Amino acid sequence: MSSGRTIVVGITGGIAAYKAVNVVRAFVLRGDSVHVVATPAALRFVGKPTLEAISRNPVHTDLYEGVAEVRHVAIGQSADLIVVAPATANSIAKLAAGLADDLLGNTILASTAPLVIAPAMHTEMWNNAATVANVATLRSRGIVVVGPGVGQLTGSDTGAGRMEEPDTIVAAALAALTAADGVAAHGTVESTADLVGKHIVITAGGTREPLDPVRFLGNRSSGKQGVALAEAALARGASVTLIAANLEVAAPASVELRLVGTALELEAAVTEAAAGADAVIMAAAVADYRPLLVQDDKIKKDDTGDTLLLELTRNPDILAGLAQAHRPGQVLIGFAAETETDPVRLVALGRAKMARKGCDFLVVNRVGWAEGFASDRNAITVLDHAGDIVCEASGTKLSVAGRILDLII
Repeated sequence: MSSGRTIVVGITGGIAAYKAVNVVRAFVLRGDSVHVVATPAALRFVGKPTLEAISRNPVHTDLYEGVAEVRHVAIGQSADLIVVAPATANSIAKLAAGLADDLLGNTILASTAPLVIAPAMHTEMWNNAATVANVATLRSRGIVVVGPGVGQLTGSDTGAGRMEEPDTIVAAALAALTAADGVAAHGTVESTADLVGKHIVITAGGTREPLDPVRFLGNRSSGKQGVALAEAALARGASVTLIAANLEVAAPASVELRLVGTALELEAAVTEAAAGADAVIMAAAVADYRPLLVQDDKIKKDDTGDTLLLELTRNPDILAGLAQAHRPGQVLIGFAAETETDPVRLVALGRAKMARKGCDFLVVNRVGWAEGFASDRNAITVLDHAGDIVCEASGTKLSVAGRILDLII
């Protein structure tokens, strides 16, 4: 069934231009009206007849064609969505500077439609300080940047800079279009689609260590912050594995849900899930100790007298273990819940914990009788691997979740 949408697909001059054919095709098969605006350099990589046959519309490339109909602005004005794939380092620089020396630049500047770009370039170009700054500028303007991925590049090169696959780009574009239509996903979280194609593992809740069949050692974590992280990640297009320990709130329906009870069960589940994840967020409150012996029958007070001595053994440090095993490119975010009320000493505790854990980021939050656990609000300070403060946020746990997910981007 036709969506009635007008989609502009911009193609710039990179070898990944051949993949843009399948981006165009995917929109056409949805029933969209697709108009390709290709730069002259793009047509050196993929032919105009191919693009016209797939899009079922003429391909536009010359700034000075269709002057009578003011084509250099008319295409952008009529667009419901603009997707640039591939977006080369040069085209990204021009977008960031607002240049319009070709038809594609004019089309973008003349449009108020959502803009989605899929970068494609060699790793050195992607990591260049100029490109990093340009991409940050575009993101600050609300432009959705999809990828790039990591993999085989032109020739024998391998690394970051590979254009994302067409289905990932199209999914991000459709999410951006949904957000522009004012449709919110998962409550008040807007779908910005910047995590499309990412697999995020999130732990939530609090572990419980059994004493006997009816009693356990536990904590007051409800799992609200971990669930908020899952909701926010889903809304931004990620696939989410939620490892849940004794949640007191409902998990989002779209996650891959794995239920655990104890610290050892959580360790096994997150270690397995983390192997294929782009990011791991350890939001669960994990017991530091567990009973050395678990009684098979209920402990009777008549058998123990007025005092009961428990011998505890330390649980493994799951976050530190993940830090030792995590691969390059994977983002590992830990949590540190502390009761310290002095902000300076709170950060000092976080830095000491970061030195022991070795994760990429550590989210430090204060907990107490009436804050942190089971609350709908949170206040966090985020430290990077060097112990520097990179983020401070407070508000609902859903809004705080969004700031934490920004670290992955």
